[in-house]
Parts: sequence; structure tokens; C-alpha cells
Amino acid sequence: MQRKKRQTILLILTGLLVFALVWATLLFLPKSNTGYRLKVPAGYGISGVSRNLSANDVIYSRWVFVGTAYMLGMGDKIHRGNYRIPRSISSWQILQRLRNGKPDSITVQIIEGSTFAQMRRLIDNTPDIEHITKDWPDSKLLQQLNAESNYTQAEGLFFPATYDISSDSSDLSLYQQAFNTMQRHLQAAWEERRSDLPYQSAYDLLIMASLIEKETGHAEDRNNVAAVFVNRLNQHMRLQTDPTVIYGMGSRYKGKIGKADLRRDTPYNTYTRSGLPPTPIALPGKAALEAAAHPASNNYLYFVARNDGTGRSQFSHNLNEHNAAVRQYILKKH
Repeated sequence: MQRKKRQTILLILTGLLVFALVWATLLFLPKSNTGYRLKVPAGYGISGVSRNLSANDVIYSRWVFVGTAYMLGMGDKIHRGNYRIPRSISSWQILQRLRNGKPDSITVQIIEGSTFAQMRRLIDNTPDIEHITKDWPDSKLLQQLNAESNYTQAEGLFFPATYDISSDSSDLSLYQQAFNTMQRHLQAAWEERRSDLPYQSAYDLLIMASLIEKETGHAEDRNNVAAVFVNRLNQHMRLQTDPTVIYGMGSRYKGKIGKADLRRDTPYNTYTRSGLPPTPIALPGKAALEAAAHPASNNYLYFVARNDGTGRSQFSHNLNEHNAAVRQYILKKH
């Protein structure tokens, strides 16, 4: 009788040991997958997560995953967000990531010189963030970002940079961050600007910075480009800069502009209208803002691209010099 009892206990212990070994194997053994992004919405529990992972063949056993989660006291205590699941990971490692509540960040890069329309398209197509502003008009977005501002156009108001945002963030938080960053850089440039510049407001400086951003192919030319535009404004000359014409053409621009485009009047055509355009034409970076605030001290009135692979421009003091530069660099006549 005692022997039979001992055999029964031994059998139970053996079974428990085998069960524990199998459980541990399914829990701690890494499982290969193709790489996966786990999205955990607000209110999502461990059961829903386990079904998701099991359906995508990321874990060995849904029941081991759920059972261990409850033993850890996780239950429904899972932080929302997006989690990158590497190609080889164990259920235990996944549980630890969910338990620590550190979702992956999303990186969004806004390129200097992009238009706001391009920025919106980029953000609208960024996966794994909440898109709550996708169908909003620009006016509503600006109102949400700063109800007290006088801005009516969104162009130029967002700082181009690489932003890392939490994967459980919304697109509105990204816009807010870029808007606040631009306001900070713009205010700094405005406060530190040269005192004799023909700007009536910080917004004028922002417009000028956008022109510099679009017209500069080489960093060392920025302050000279700024000088040309400032000198022209001071002498009541039209700016005559092609990027403003292109911006005013909108969807009609197909990669080239002709003489007819230069003559066709729009609010942004600086060949037909004097002064600055009504709004920025792009998102300027910090260097362009600083150039607008501190143009070079010279008498340049013209510039033309050298077209020599360097991205540099040739600057001229008068029309005769400029025409000579055009013959040399554009017409290739020496």
C-alpha cells in the first residue's frame, strides 16, 4: 500500500516536473518570426494581446502566455502603444516589455524646405500613430495648436526636424511639437536680428527665411542670398525669385517654369509684385532663420546658380556683372 502511494506521488511529481519543463520551454524559448509590430489599443487586455500574437505565430502557446501574465499580476494592466517584436523573441521577453510599459517611439523626419502640404501628407501616411487631424482643414488645426494666434495660413509655421514621438501619441501632438519648436526658434531669431532690416514683424522674417531655404543650394551662400533679398527690398526692387512663382502655381507646376509663368500674376509671383509674398513658401530650418536675421553686409543685388556641381551661386553687385555671370554659368559663353 505504501509502495503504491509512493509510486502515485512520484508519478504526480514527474508529471508536474514535465509540465513545468514544457511550460518553461514554451515560455522562455525564443520563437522565430518575420518581425512584427504589436498594437495595443487603450483598454486592450492580455487575452486580446495573446490572441493577436498567437494568430500571427509570434508565441508558442497562448495559454502559457496568458497564465504567466496572470501569475505576474498583469491581467488587464497593459500599457497601450505600439511594440516592435523582433524576429526572435520569447513569450517571457514580450511579457516583460508589456509589463514595463515602454512602447516604441515613432520617428518622423520633416525635411527643410518641405511645404506644409508635403508635411501633412507625410504625417497622414505615418503608421502606428492616432490620426485625429487627418480630415481637419488647416484653419481648425491652427486653432487647436494656438487659439490666441493671428495665423490664418499654416505654411512655414512648423519646424523641420526629426521627431521621435511615443507610438501611442496622436498626429496632433506631433504638429504641436513642431509648431512650438518653430515658435521658439523664430522668436530667438527675431530678438537677435540685425536692427536695420526691412521686416515689420517676426512673420516677415519667417517669410524671408523660407525664400532663403528654397533658393540656397549651398550652406555658405545663405547669408549672401539673404543680403540680395534685403538689399532689393531696401531699394524697392522686386525680389524676382523663382520658388515664389512655383509656389503660386500650385498643382500647375510640372517641373519647369516658362516666361509665361513669370508674367502670370499670382499673390506669390515676385516678378509681378513688389515686397515679400503674403506667406512663407516652405518650412525653413534654423540656419535659414539665422540668415534672415543676419544677412551678409554687402551690396549684392543678383545671384545665379553656377551649375558646376557644387551647389554654389555667383553673386553680383549690378546688372552688368549679373549678365556676365549668366553668360558664363548658364549660357556657357566665356
